[in-house]
Amino acid sequence: MTNRGRRRARAGARTPLLSPARRRAVALAACGALVGTMTTGCWAEPSAMPAVRDFLIAWQVGNYEAAAGRTVGADRRQVEDALGRVRQQLDAASLRLSLGTEVESTDVDQIVKKGDEADARFTVKIDLGENGQPWQYPGLMHLRRVGGKWKVVWDPSIINTKLKPGQRLAVVTQVPKRSPITDTAGRSALREIGAYQVGVFPGQLADPQKTIDQLTRQTKIDGGRRLDSERLLGRVRSAPPQTYLPLLTLQVPTHNALIQRLTHIPGLQFQGVRAPIAPAYAPELIGNLGPATADRLQQVGAPYQPGDTIGVSGIQLLQQRRLAGTPTVSVVAQDETGKSTEQLRSWPGQEPQQVQTTLDPAYQRHADDALAALRFPASMVAVRSSTGEVLAVANHGTGGQNLAFEGHYPPGLTFGIVSALALFSQAGMKQSTETTCPGTVTVGGKTFTNAARPGSTFANHFAASCKTTLAQLSGKVDGQTLVREAAQLGIGKNWGLGVPAFTGSVPVPANDGDKAAAMVGEGAVQVSPLAMAMVAAAAYSGTWRPPYVLKDPSTTAQAPQAQSPPSESISNLKRTLSRTASRGNARGARVSGDVGGVAALTTYNEGGRSKTVSWFVGYSGDRAFAIAVEGVVNTPALAAKFLGG
Repeated sequence: MTNRGRRRARAGARTPLLSPARRRAVALAACGALVGTMTTGCWAEPSAMPAVRDFLIAWQVGNYEAAAGRTVGADRRQVEDALGRVRQQLDAASLRLSLGTEVESTDVDQIVKKGDEADARFTVKIDLGENGQPWQYPGLMHLRRVGGKWKVVWDPSIINTKLKPGQRLAVVTQVPKRSPITDTAGRSALREIGAYQVGVFPGQLADPQKTIDQLTRQTKIDGGRRLDSERLLGRVRSAPPQTYLPLLTLQVPTHNALIQRLTHIPGLQFQGVRAPIAPAYAPELIGNLGPATADRLQQVGAPYQPGDTIGVSGIQLLQQRRLAGTPTVSVVAQDETGKSTEQLRSWPGQEPQQVQTTLDPAYQRHADDALAALRFPASMVAVRSSTGEVLAVANHGTGGQNLAFEGHYPPGLTFGIVSALALFSQAGMKQSTETTCPGTVTVGGKTFTNAARPGSTFANHFAASCKTTLAQLSGKVDGQTLVREAAQLGIGKNWGLGVPAFTGSVPVPANDGDKAAAMVGEGAVQVSPLAMAMVAAAAYSGTWRPPYVLKDPSTTAQAPQAQSPPSESISNLKRTLSRTASRGNARGARVSGDVGGVAALTTYNEGGRSKTVSWFVGYSGDRAFAIAVEGVVNTPALAAKFLGG
């Protein structure tokens, strides 16, 4: 019963008016739709059965005029109106009627006759939503023989045995308070902002359809998304007439122009509220809330309705059901004032649960500050090396994209961390191995250049950004080994993170030239800042661990096992990265003695345009991090700003 979504378009949601002849034909055709208890045929001997059968068929197919014609005891227009409003008052997808009740034994008479009076039992089955059990209940009608013909004695209790004269059916939805997304200490990651709740008193609307049509025409949200007019109208018609019904919540000042337009629509009510609905930080990860438009309802599914405030991005969307819970829905009988209400049936919802992240507000503030002054799009991730916890996620100028997790960039010489580990683990090299750094080297038809350096150790040439050194050494590692080493550091694996992330891609090189390009982080190699932050974390701790940003294991998929490269290889790698931070290209980041890392600048083509990304990948103690900037900047200075707080 929980979802009333998309039902307005389903069979029985709206029955067109039919001519009298056509209605009779429909009733005849539908005779067989009633359950097999009506086996006497459409034109049986004079008895109460045909009257009961024809009344139920006409009601079920929406031929309310014909149904009312089978009644006595009330004005036919009144009966026709009462029967016709049942679907609207319940916003029902379908209504099925059958003679008899399923709870009684087969030998119990469905129709009990006593002279010119009779009572007939029947079953009502109403589909209130596509994802739940229909509402099914027993019905009872009284009949009287008038002028030799059986007639149904009209009473509102025919619709439901508890429905009294002057009452109507209504659907009451109680939405629980949304739970927060919290940081690693359990404090809310949301901030309170001003908003307007837009709603209606359904019984005060002069023309509900006109009001809702105007509302949905004006409501183009976040790139033209619209509310579902038909479903929203069904929601209004089924709600208690004298109770305020919120339809959507619009943030200030984001939706100021829309709020102003809506004030001109008759019948809309506006209530100013302040609510913790905006992310306090890391908005691209935490996500935003917004109205449930038609396309968003397709994403989140049952049991949400048009206009509900739901998660529309980030964790707010991914954990919508957990954070929002599900509403308690009740069908009630009430008088037109709304003061006298009797519950007929209720379907309990689920309580919301908070979602706790691993984000640390202090680290998050430092990461945001580090990128704040840049004029280029930039992203940064900080993690705890010993656990894989994501401590900070910063995106600056990325247009709402979480490029810290989902960016696709060539890593350039920061991928040298992977290549160096492959050389240490598979080729028997050490950080002290003597190497050369020529100005130009060609491998497999690909040419690599850098400033020439005199012969020295591998660690010194690595620190000096000697691309030609790594290109030459590519002959010591086969392509499969390089891909396998990258996978051991998590690149290209499914991390089971629970939020979208690009884990990287290192295709098997097709030839020696491609392999040399891969060794220096060029060609087809692509990574995200998060992927490289985890590489740095493994370099510091000696073990690659899958990252995680949600603390509850039930919110994430199965994560891969931790991987530990040979300890001697890790020791050589840490010495190499320490040398790079103390004397090489990363020295601007060395605010303390435990910093290790590498900086790189790489140029690539994307969509026929030349682009540049500046990198810093490294660690300081148990903090590992990666910075990627889409432009030429001094990334070691950014790293120092982050580390210095």
